[in-house]
Amino acid sequence: MDRRRFLARSGALAALGVAGPFAGVARAGLNGKILPSAGYGPLRAVKDERDGVVRLHVPDGFNYRSFSVAGDKYSDGSVVPSRHDGMGAFRGPSDNAILVRNHEVNGPVGAFGDPAKAYDPMAGGGTSTLQVTRYGKVVKSAPSLTGTQMNCSGGPMPWGAWVTCEETVNGPDVGNDQTGQDNSRLTQKHGYIFEVPLEGRPGGPIRKAGRFAHESAAFDGATGAIYLTEDNFLYPSGFYRYLPPKNPLTAGRILDGGKLQMLAVRDAPGKDLSLGQPAGASYATTWVDIDDPDPTYTGVVSYEIAMTAVSNQGRAKGAALFSRLEGAINHHGTIYFVSTQGGATAPGDTPPSGFGKGRGQVWAYETWSGRLKLVYESPGAVTLDLPDNVTTSPRGTLVLCEDGSGDNYMRGLTRQGTIFDFARVVPVDGDSGAEFAGSTFGPGGHTLYVNIQAAKGMSFAIWGPWQRGDF
Repeated sequence: MDRRRFLARSGALAALGVAGPFAGVARAGLNGKILPSAGYGPLRAVKDERDGVVRLHVPDGFNYRSFSVAGDKYSDGSVVPSRHDGMGAFRGPSDNAILVRNHEVNGPVGAFGDPAKAYDPMAGGGTSTLQVTRYGKVVKSAPSLTGTQMNCSGGPMPWGAWVTCEETVNGPDVGNDQTGQDNSRLTQKHGYIFEVPLEGRPGGPIRKAGRFAHESAAFDGATGAIYLTEDNFLYPSGFYRYLPPKNPLTAGRILDGGKLQMLAVRDAPGKDLSLGQPAGASYATTWVDIDDPDPTYTGVVSYEIAMTAVSNQGRAKGAALFSRLEGAINHHGTIYFVSTQGGATAPGDTPPSGFGKGRGQVWAYETWSGRLKLVYESPGAVTLDLPDNVTTSPRGTLVLCEDGSGDNYMRGLTRQGTIFDFARVVPVDGDSGAEFAGSTFGPGGHTLYVNIQAAKGMSFAIWGPWQRGDF
């Protein structure tokens, strides 16, 4: 979406007090029943148009093509890294899409692309920028941001940029994380958000937006706020907003030096929203300031201390607790965000490891009213299993990418509160954790682009009779 259309739509919606497209979901959830949907019909094995291998199960009439596989070459001859994750789509020439894609690579493994351009020459994560046709053929591609770590998700910005988020706090000032890789080999601190423009070089870290396990970013044009999620696997996570010193729509980019805040439930300090919620749960909220969003440590501190240094400040002031906040998207002034392990443990389900014992929640924060509403809570792993990345379809249906331990699906959550399967990943040999990530519709809604996050990661273009269902 271009800047002018974004401003016009945001202003109109704010003036009308639009309640967002999911007003019906809370009502549908009041009866506490599972509401299945036929969606696009049963899934079937379909061959990849690139090489004839079956990698996805999709509904009848849909086709797909994979592209930009880990180990392939960019247009400049450098090598595409693995762990494809969050992604944004922008309008390109000739109905093509410009994709900016994350790579969630951990450890001091060395930067891909040109090390001289890397934020940290020892870090192997970052972003790729590609121009792709509606049928998944790459026109050109290149590394964009390099030398970052654990680039999980992020968010598209209407002035023509992608915000990428580091889901870690690694650095030479922090002890080794749970993987045991040597942080002393890193040359820079990590745990920040970075802006990646479609043209020109990325800027440095936006430090006042905090150093924590960032996951996603969603922009609100009316206030200029960047809403941020935190995925802290072992500890409670928070929902944040960064208020830049100047609205990015005016500045043309996100400026450092602003204020970081954390959401709290009004009159309920420390409210634990990771627990199972009553159907139709709704809360009045407020925001608490984070006084030191980018802490400085004396010597080397433990990874556990660094992971909770920012969120502990918010909780000391009464901020709410969530479980593993991941994908976030702004739709009509409502920020939809996912709590991957939120909710109660359903009968027959095994609680996942880490903080949070449910199979997932979807929340909605109304930017104009400050109200937080439960959109959906998984009734069990069979229906929805650990939702992760999220986007909206052209008709307002949420697209949820799963991150479960069994079969992983891409599922649709409609405005009426019904849920349906749209695609399933064929298990990847030697990589049981392969999952969908980074779903995003291209210009005009013809193509759904999505990634498979795996050691042999790749991207997909999916197209078909969208008008037949809710996407």
